[in-house]
Amino acid sequence: MFTGIIETVGTVKEITTEGTNLHFTINSTLSKELKIDQSISHNGVCLTVVKVDGDQHIVTAVHETLKKSTLGNLKVGDQVNLERCTPIGGRLDGHIVQGHVDQKAVCIEKKDENGSWLFTFQYDPLLGNVTVEKGSISINGVSLTVFNSKDDRFTVTIIPYTYDHTSFNQINVDTEVNLEFDIVGKYVARLLAARG
Repeated sequence: MFTGIIETVGTVKEITTEGTNLHFTINSTLSKELKIDQSISHNGVCLTVVKVDGDQHIVTAVHETLKKSTLGNLKVGDQVNLERCTPIGGRLDGHIVQGHVDQKAVCIEKKDENGSWLFTFQYDPLLGNVTVEKGSISINGVSLTVFNSKDDRFTVTIIPYTYDHTSFNQINVDTEVNLEFDIVGKYVARLLAARG
């Protein structure tokens, strides 16, 4: 389990293909603290560390993960948001994030508010996911609060610290992102759908 509070940003150093899988070599200040088999969130996707070498670690994304997330769009030099799992007894500063991407969205507006940034994202509502006003959403692994919640879009506000210390500074109009919807909202939606 994660909280959506990004610890650091890593850089993609190498991408290799093995069958339908992609292996990502990530350089980061966290890498030397990681262990093989540890779960780490990469842009909101929970991946298992398969190798650690100094300030670099390697993770593998399988075909299903690549279909559902934006990891297949990554290129050497791109930055990724990194977060280790929340320890038992640790603070839940963001919200409950599983690292299981529900679907992708695209940025349709980025507005500089002279002290913050407004990002509006559009997603396919036919997949059954919903947002609620002032509810939680994870975007590329970052825990954020939704406003202007619509059937197929929503807006979030990014403060300067988040903009500078996550990969949000790389997001522009037409950029695809990973979405993980609030776990409580997903259960409620499923229960309501089951009742017709």
